Amino acid sequence: MASAEANEGDRAVELIVSDASSPPEAAAAAADVNGDTPEITPLLNQSEKPKINIFAISYPRRNPREQIIRSHDAEVSPAVQCALWVWSGSRYSGLLCMAASSVIYFLMEAVSDAFSAQLIPLFETAFARSTLILIASYLWLRKGGQPLFEPKHARKLLFSRALLGYLSLMSFIYCIQRLPLSQAIVLSFTTPIMASIAARFILQEKLRIGDIGGLACSYFGVLFIFQQMLVTQGGLNKAGKAQAYAKGSHHILAVLVGLFSAITGGISYCLIRAGAKETDQPMVTVFSFALLASPAAGLCAFSLEDFVLPSYYTVFLMVVFGVLAFLAELLLARALQLEKTSKVSNIQFIEVALSQLWGIGARRLYPSFGRLVGCFLILISACSTMYCGPDKETA
Repeated sequence: MASAEANEGDRAVELIVSDASSPPEAAAAAADVNGDTPEITPLLNQSEKPKINIFAISYPRRNPREQIIRSHDAEVSPAVQCALWVWSGSRYSGLLCMAASSVIYFLMEAVSDAFSAQLIPLFETAFARSTLILIASYLWLRKGGQPLFEPKHARKLLFSRALLGYLSLMSFIYCIQRLPLSQAIVLSFTTPIMASIAARFILQEKLRIGDIGGLACSYFGVLFIFQQMLVTQGGLNKAGKAQAYAKGSHHILAVLVGLFSAITGGISYCLIRAGAKETDQPMVTVFSFALLASPAAGLCAFSLEDFVLPSYYTVFLMVVFGVLAFLAELLLARALQLEKTSKVSNIQFIEVALSQLWGIGARRLYPSFGRLVGCFLILISACSTMYCGPDKETA
């Protein structure tokens, strides 16, 4: 309770503060008529704690994810909401991210078939694509305020992932230059199987019978699709001329290099999962790979091949492919971060099925019995994996 008195002579204003618990008479008696300054009592005693203040008011707690989703619901478009839901809004997000990554790789193949461009050597293509991935991942991390090489104890893990990923890429390029395309694809799609086996020993993941059956069903689907092409020796290039592939001991060497690419790629998948979980940021694994692959691929392109100056149209297509490859790599890393390796690896086979169905629909491929059976096996295996969903230990 406060009272004020004003003196006409000297215009002095006196303020007296009293405790709210004291009676009004005691507060009035505290004023000195002779002009003595009364003792001012503090509003709050040091020994007593306030019962209610602005810091003690309790607010209802909400799930941060719900707050983010609700705030986005009112601000962003449905397409962005769908992307956020695929990224982290569902317990199926790991499987959905791998499905989206496979669809993007299929779109890259479809765009490449639909828009013919200048023929660029493979190492030069790998250099351009890795450089675009490096730039995009660097800008992503900087814009989000994420450190590039943190935490320190994960640097060896990220370097190992980058090194094995680069070795797998270079081995696949060598393989695709020496073997028919069908054989190179069949060898490259042993990578999901190698990744599941490596995850059993490196990450101590349980390989269940259902996972083994799904991977076997999908791989048999790949064999059904390419069975007719596998027995064909040689092939045709875009000009319609016969291409000469490695034979004899050189053919065996190319097959062994293809298997080496699959093994290193499978181990790289495990390191991507470990690195993404250790750093809590899948983009760091993408950046570390591009940081090593870009200069190494550039060195190979300028030393082992004749450099081809691309046209403006080809540069535009290379930029489009680089952006798509960046999104596909990011979604793959996110999928491996969220879900068990054997499950997301099985989803990766749908790229082959979509590519074959697109070729049949565009009348570029003949709808043979083996091709249709292979696509059916892959889609059934992928749908069963999606239906079973994530395991309890990774959900």
